[in-house]
Amino acid sequence: MVKILGANLQAADQVALLRTLGLLLQIGLTLFAADTFGLSLQMEPLMHVFVLEVLYLSLTLALRKPLFAKERGLFIALSLDTLFWISWLYFSGGATNAFISLLLLPIALAAVTLPIWAPWSLTAISTLAYSVMIFTVPESQMQHHGMDMSSHYLGMWFNFVISALVLTTSVALIAKRMRRQDAQLAYMREGQLRQEQLVALGTVSAQMAHQLATPLSTLHLLLDELREETPEPSITLVEMETALGRCEHTLAELRLATESIRDRRQRPQNITELVVGLKQKTQLLMPQTALNWLITCEPKLLEEKQILTDMSLTPAIMALIENAARASVETIGTSQVDISVDCSPSEGQAYLQIRDYGAGIAPSLLPQLGTLLIESPKGLGVALLLSHASLERLGAELILANHPQGGTVAQIRFTLLAPKVPTGEIV
Repeated sequence: MVKILGANLQAADQVALLRTLGLLLQIGLTLFAADTFGLSLQMEPLMHVFVLEVLYLSLTLALRKPLFAKERGLFIALSLDTLFWISWLYFSGGATNAFISLLLLPIALAAVTLPIWAPWSLTAISTLAYSVMIFTVPESQMQHHGMDMSSHYLGMWFNFVISALVLTTSVALIAKRMRRQDAQLAYMREGQLRQEQLVALGTVSAQMAHQLATPLSTLHLLLDELREETPEPSITLVEMETALGRCEHTLAELRLATESIRDRRQRPQNITELVVGLKQKTQLLMPQTALNWLITCEPKLLEEKQILTDMSLTPAIMALIENAARASVETIGTSQVDISVDCSPSEGQAYLQIRDYGAGIAPSLLPQLGTLLIESPKGLGVALLLSHASLERLGAELILANHPQGGTVAQIRFTLLAPKVPTGEIV
């Protein structure tokens, strides 16, 4: 986003420079080169045109950054520039002015910087004005040293129309293709950066998991000794055993997920299996969380429709549920999360939606969450980044949005597999 804004501001400065040079060229031709180029000047209306153009250009130069940040603002500025060029040409010889081809400059700028409708609009305005001027040229100006110049001026008009059409077709399409390629390159760079971050996080996670194995085994032995020394089981020991069991379970799942991802072990799974697995996980790991399940799919569809999964899918969804529960606690003091499941066989998609009752997400952060590490008081968004990567690898899509009644909604869109998918693993 910062790069795009910087590019827009740089383009605004370049367009402003060109527009300033255009005004200086008009003044120079009028005051110093009228006789050289045979301009038929009407000085009184030209002075009014120059005064208005100087005021207009000064205003747009002062407001160029907010004005040119949007396509509509740049188009309006180029349209008014075209009208000022038409006014100067009309009062300095009209169609007989040798510099009438300068009307192509705003068209060229629009073809390079704006959508294709903009240069076509400016071409229509310029061609109409040129046509009016060529048909209103006095007969006396059509004669030059006794020669009839009407066919020459008509040829100039025809050449102008051809040049404008070239700009609005070839140049505009080339510029559009270049913008598309730039967008693709930017997307690829962002994807490469995200992959580098994921590789770094995966390396660190593997190292940490390896280092945690020994301390967990030691704690397990110490807990067994404490249990033997304590005649009656205490609540503290039970809580310690539960926490230690959760750590060992998570570490074992991490190892299985790592092996599954490394070996590319993916398999089809029906939606019922996924929902049952999530319910069991949340009851085991998040017993204090109030989960409100809403399943609108027909039971038959839940059994028949399948999605592509691997060992990383459930942890990715669990991370989203844990984030939602934490956000609800911070705002309303209760760990409350709504989870809904819906199917759309006609669209070939299934939807899993997780809604919390937190404070929501700042709109400026929504496009970046899940794709980049975002520094905030609550962390760097690592869980969202990993969940997004896991879902993307399985052909699913994670969409984050703020709920109209408060809180955040994380929607996962799964692509339903085609019927008669084998039940074995896909390597």
